Amino acid sequence: MHLNTLHPAPGSKRKSKRLGRGIGSGKGKTCGRGHKGQRARAGGYHKVGFEGGQMPIQRRIPKSGFTSRSSLCREQIYLTDLHNMKDDVIDFASLAAAGVIKATTREVKIIGSGTITRAVCVRGIAVTAGARKAIEAAKGKIEA
Repeated sequence: MHLNTLHPAPGSKRKSKRLGRGIGSGKGKTCGRGHKGQRARAGGYHKVGFEGGQMPIQRRIPKSGFTSRSSLCREQIYLTDLHNMKDDVIDFASLAAAGVIKATTREVKIIGSGTITRAVCVRGIAVTAGARKAIEAAKGKIEA
């Protein structure tokens, strides 16, 4: 191989359109820019989202929605979730293994919604007052 034999792959280099070279070229006179207006001029500039002075769509539509960053790592579970689990000792690891909480969860709280009829031992999980009463009424216990 020699330097004088190197050439680009076929189809990788396209010829540039020659603008303003007469009507036969298809890009004569206005050179594909249309007639007058800001875009026809040299240096014509529109900022992104500019709609000619009309109120742009991103300002016409109201702001909506918010996702709390703390909610991404915090979850609530119900008494019925505990009742449906097979383990008698419920902690972070058993909840994750059962698929009740996500792997990214760092804080869990048991809410007193639903019913529980079997005795369970809750370890290292926050519990509301109503859930505490229901667990203790079912002969269960809560360990800090």
